[in-house]
Amino acid sequence: MTPAAGTPSAAASGRWILGDLPVNRLGFGAMRLPQTGPALVPDAVPRDRREALAVLRRAVDLGVNHIDTAAFYFSPLRSANELINSALAPYADDLVITTKVGPARDGAGRWATQARTPEAVRAQVEENLRQLGRDHLDVVNLRVGDRESIAERFGALADLRRAGLIRHLGLSNITPAQLAEAHAIAPVVCVQNRYGLGLRSEDDAFVRECGEQGIAYVPFFAIATTGGERGAGGAEPAEVLTVARAHGASPAQVRIAWTLHRGPHVLAIPGTGDLGHLAANVAAGALRLTEEDLELLDDLHRGGGGGTATG
Repeated sequence: MTPAAGTPSAAASGRWILGDLPVNRLGFGAMRLPQTGPALVPDAVPRDRREALAVLRRAVDLGVNHIDTAAFYFSPLRSANELINSALAPYADDLVITTKVGPARDGAGRWATQARTPEAVRAQVEENLRQLGRDHLDVVNLRVGDRESIAERFGALADLRRAGLIRHLGLSNITPAQLAEAHAIAPVVCVQNRYGLGLRSEDDAFVRECGEQGIAYVPFFAIATTGGERGAGGAEPAEVLTVARAHGASPAQVRIAWTLHRGPHVLAIPGTGDLGHLAANVAAGALRLTEEDLELLDDLHRGGGGGTATG
């Protein structure tokens, strides 16, 4: 569906080809959808189901065609994958759903042992297929929880790609050395790492290198930064507030815009369970920062002072 005139559209953020799948650079992260408050905790409060479904449908109405999810995104009563299936199936031909495997949570929501064997990785792929109601997955990221070799697990995903169960492969929470290790096994279309304004400026070179290799860089927690799963909170740096006032934007919108300005291969996947925040996030894809804005924010980023505080 094309947004009505005057309505923000994710298309304003520009496009990137994820493997062979065109996506708008402003996407949607489903991690916060199953619950209110902190995500990925055992005692999370389930979000109202109708509200969650409405957010997903509205995201697609606003031109979002890249949704990031995982089978381990759930709270009591709510699963991100099940919500996506219920809200959006049958899926539009241009909708790209990216999921990830590696971490595991038990039925109570407690973190369990990572999927460290090919068999465990295959089982997680099958779980995502079942929950999403699909016969193949568009993109599967192997999320790494350590710095050991990933060859065996990534090789298992490469086998599933050759079998037609996965279209493209990506990596999450990785180092440049692990990217090189994986790329020797199968093509990598995206890297999903923690990164944002004032967060991990030491990874700036890695972000650029991914672009040089034609690999999408997809930061998570780009708004929350140091807040992580708890979300953003507390006082914003003066530099962010200055840029926000100059554009009549919110600090969160400035953070999204700065992320997208890091390169045409950088994608944003802000998540929310609120319709108002969703519209604001999508509108940030059209925010064009000036050279002066970027100089101010880049100085803040390099100084490591851009992370939002949490209460």
